[in-house]
Amino acid sequence: MTQTESACVQWLLDREQLRSLSAQYMRGLDRGDRALVRSVFTDDATTHYGSFTGGPEQMADMAMKALSAYRATQHLLGQINLDIANDTATGEVYFQAFHEHAVDGFDRFICGRYVDRYRRWEDSWRISHRTEVVDWTRTEPIADDYFRLRPVTVQGTRNTTDLSYRPEQA
Repeated sequence: MTQTESACVQWLLDREQLRSLSAQYMRGLDRGDRALVRSVFTDDATTHYGSFTGGPEQMADMAMKALSAYRATQHLLGQINLDIANDTATGEVYFQAFHEHAVDGFDRFICGRYVDRYRRWEDSWRISHRTEVVDWTRTEPIADDYFRLRPVTVQGTRNTTDLSYRPEQA
């Protein structure tokens, strides 16, 4: 393999690891898996989510507390734009988030982007800074009786009992 080919392969590997961080983060949010949310950040990472700023431990705690008010959540990834330079990178990660409130009878949609800085950390990539940019939101009354009308539906859970933690049983 030539030096150019080797550099291209490394770039593809780095890009895939960086993209995977966002998928792991979203899965952690939707399953209420604090350890998974925390795992995508360097130990000295900083975060900025509107009125919240803090390190990775505080951010993971904040996310679990905020999302505990919802019966269901689903975070979807859109385009992920990355600029990789050796052992650092920057990124813009588009997302859509759906939240069904557990008590107050409303659905909330939040769409935006994460503007990230990354650093290679102990032989793998981690987020060293994340700022959440909210582009639009919508809140509306819950109007869904899908599960009541389809009681045999395999329903997701907001914890590690979700089927995704035991795919061999799917």
